[in-house]
Parts: sequence; C-alpha cells; structure tokens
Amino acid sequence: MSYRLRLNEMISKAANQVWSQPHLEGGLWFHEDIRNNFYYSSYLAAAALDESIPFQGDREKALHTAWEVLHGVLSLQNRNPDDAMYGHWPLGLAPSPAQAEPNPLPAELMGLLMVYFHSRYGSVMPDSLNREFTRTFEALLCSSFYRVPIQLYNHHEAKYTAAKLIYGHRFQDDGLFKDGRDSLTRILERLREKGMPEYGGLPWFWHWVQAFTCVLELVEDAEATNDVRELLDYLWAVRADYYLGGAWAGARSRSLPHDLPCDLNVAFDYVQFGDFDLPERLARVEYAGLLFYPAKEETRRVALDRSGKPRELKRAVYPENRSEDQPLHSYLYRTDKYAIGGMWERVREFDNEQHRWELTLPLRGRAGVNRLYFFQPGEGYREGDPRHESDGGEVLYHQNVVIALYPSGSGGEDRLIGILPKGKWVCRREGLYGYLGGVYVAIHLPEGYSLSEETDRYVVNSRGMPSYVVVEAVDEEELDRWPAGDLEAFANDADQTLLDRLKRSTDLHSIEYVSLRGDRLALSVGDGGTPARSMNGVPMEDR
Repeated sequence: MSYRLRLNEMISKAANQVWSQPHLEGGLWFHEDIRNNFYYSSYLAAAALDESIPFQGDREKALHTAWEVLHGVLSLQNRNPDDAMYGHWPLGLAPSPAQAEPNPLPAELMGLLMVYFHSRYGSVMPDSLNREFTRTFEALLCSSFYRVPIQLYNHHEAKYTAAKLIYGHRFQDDGLFKDGRDSLTRILERLREKGMPEYGGLPWFWHWVQAFTCVLELVEDAEATNDVRELLDYLWAVRADYYLGGAWAGARSRSLPHDLPCDLNVAFDYVQFGDFDLPERLARVEYAGLLFYPAKEETRRVALDRSGKPRELKRAVYPENRSEDQPLHSYLYRTDKYAIGGMWERVREFDNEQHRWELTLPLRGRAGVNRLYFFQPGEGYREGDPRHESDGGEVLYHQNVVIALYPSGSGGEDRLIGILPKGKWVCRREGLYGYLGGVYVAIHLPEGYSLSEETDRYVVNSRGMPSYVVVEAVDEEELDRWPAGDLEAFANDADQTLLDRLKRSTDLHSIEYVSLRGDRLALSVGDGGTPARSMNGVPMEDR
C-alpha cells in the first residue's frame, strides 16, 4: 500500500471515529484538550470533501458539522490585544469552554496547522469561517508569543522557529522571516553537532516533524526550504534508528501513558512505514493523515531492515538540563525481532518521565503491551501507571542483555515492578522464562517475586531492597539448542545452568552473569555509589 493510500486510510478512520462522537457543551466533541476538536474537524472536512475516501456518514452534513466545530474552536481564541494571553486558546475546556482560561500550548502547533489547513481548504469554506480564520491569524501574528531567541533547542523553540518563517512569509514581514531563518540556521547547526536534546520524546518529536513539514508546504523560499528538508531528513533518520515495526525502542526523555508500556502514538509511523496494522482507535492523531514528508529511501531501508543482522547504536545526548560537558549516553541493540537497551545515566527529565531501559517488541501482529522492563517506583508514580521511576539503580548493557542493580539507599519504593508482554511464560524460583513471537526471554530476579495477569500484560512485583534484575533475549533462530517455540526446553536449560551462570554478593551490590552466548558480564556498585562494569574480565568502554 502506498503512503497516499495510508493517508486516506488515516483520514477515513479519524473522520468515521468522530462522526459518531456526541457533542458536548459549546458544540465541541472534546473538553480535555481543545486541539483534538481542531484535529478531528479537519479530518471530517477532508473526508466529506473527497469522494474517494470511505466515509460512513452524510457528507453534506459532515462538512457542515466540521465547519461548525472549527468555528467553535476559533471563537475561543483570546482576541483582547490588551491581555497578556492575546492570541491564545484554553487547553482544557471543562466544565465550560466559554469560561476556560487561556493556555500557551495550543497556539504553538495548532496555530501552524491552522495556516496549512486554511491554505488547503479555505477556497471551499463559508465566508463567515474564512473571516474567522483571518481574525485568528491576525491575533496570532500580533501576539508575538513565538518571538523567542534560540537557547534550549527544544520542541517549543522548534515550533517558534516554524512560526517565524510561516507568519513572516504569509504577512510579508521581512524582519520576522529573517529571525526565523537565523533561528533555523542555529537549530540545524546544533543538530549537526550534537543532535536533539529531547531524546526519544515522542509527543515532542512529532511536533518537530509537523511544524517543519508545515514550513515546507507554506514557505516559498529556496534557501529556507532546502534547510528544512535537511532538518526533516535528519528527524526521520533518527526515527529510523530507533524504529522496530511501529515501536520506538530504547531510552526516552519523556513517555506519556499512550507511549508506555504499549506504543499507541503510531499514526505518523504508519503513514511513513506501514509495516504494522493500524489500531482500531488512534490514541493521538494530530495531523498524521493530512501532512506528510516522505523519508529518504535509505532511511526507510534502515527502519524496515529485515536482514537479520543486529545493529548496535551508541549515541551521546546533550539534554537541555545538563551542562555541555556532561552528555548522556544511549545504547541500543536492534534485531529484526526485538531491540534492547536504554540510557546509561539516570536523570530527572520533565515530570520525572525518563524511561531508562527496556526490551522492545515490534507491533506487527501483537495485541497489548510490546515493552518489557523493570523499575523502582519513584516520584510521581501511581498504581496502574507504570512510569515515574526512582533515581536509584545502575545498569549494564551488552547486546542482548541488561543487568540492573538497585542498591540500598537508592530511594523510591521498597520494590521493583516489572511489565511483561503477553505470550508464553514459565515461572521458576528465581526468574521467569518467556517465548514472545520467535524470541526467548530469560528474566532473573531474587526469589519471592509475584506475577499477576492483566488484560494486556503481566505485572511482576519483587519486594525488598536492595535488588537486581537480569534480562536476556535470544532469537530462536540464533542458537539451535532448543526446538523452535519449545519454551519448556529453553526454560529448563537456562534455569538448570543458572547457579553456574549467575553470582551475586550477599548485599546484592554486585552481580556476575554469564549470558547464554557465553559472555561474562559483571556490575557492581561501591560504597560511593560509583558503578564498575566489565565484560569477559575487561572493564567495559560503556561510553
């Protein structure tokens, strides 16, 4: 299926989904986030206007509804030029949209997408709606919220830069456009030298992609659009490195509930790569079906690699909350069936949402959770939401193995929580053995853990600190010791040799492990908290 057909599939799914949505106070569908009303009304209009897109409703009525919802969204913009929030919209609308307070977030991305939508469909809009869009754009321009110097190189400044270019071009403001060009140049230089500070931040990453794809669609300036193409090529190349059948593998600076423990923010990946089934309901659509930049063929080859050859990816990361001489270091070992790795350093990111390590499975043919990981609950953790870990713990990554130690005094709760995908699992005294779509998994824990089953996952609780966990993944085709899919044979073999392969100190501050491939790994944490790591007796060059 071509990406054009996938775009139409996205439009059809989003439009049909919202067509049956009941209206709330103010005539909108959603009160938790005003932006969803804009996104879905855009899809509804697109489907109603294109007879080739499958749609279950009355197209004339649907178009009328789309225009009404759009008008309702635009009317909530603050149009008072004397107000500090001039040009902004509220974010949450409950209990009453008319009384909701303005928030700076909606204008950042939604304002850019509105310009794109109007450029595409303005000619068929009612005159009253066109006038409302004109007033909206004038207020956005005059609000000047985007006139921010480049300092942090984050998703906010990326969208401000796109706004400078788009508004400067649209309103023939040469000074504003030049500011945008200068900001774009600085962002590009930063990406070339040090990469993105927001590593694996899924909601933020897709805002980068949409903002600069908007620039490419709306700005007629050869030098600017050449730079934007380079930037978009860079973004999609990063995505390809961490891509695994719709999943985003490895460490992330931020994970929202629909990113963890299961990838649900998959609309953009589906349109670009299309190697997994689109979920019945989309957790986050934004403009994935309406705005597209095709990745380079080489980028697509990297993302869709089915050669069976593993790739090791090591990258220095310079986040905005650390000094330039203290980069973080990410590691990923990726095969065509699984990926494993994470971030060597534990740091506090926004809302304590750093996701440090995991084993990732592709979405292809998988229902439910596609991530396997353990963590010690820390600040912000709530039961049933497996994010927000403690500051404690040290890790060792080596290809298909992760070792994590949680020494005494590491903070957080007095337990480890593990999230396991659905599949075949066998419990043993000091661990679990699983078979997950052609991948054998061995997990070693202190004895006394408990395992509970939920609708889309298994949850492990391992009580007491200090503690540890070892996770090893093996492709069933990689080692021929066990018949394909014979979990009992794998579990018996791995468990019977565990006493010879796993050694730990009585205080659980050090652990030695011989992998099923025969690599000897060691991780220890001394009194000062400094970790020591070795592989086959040689200190690891883990940076």
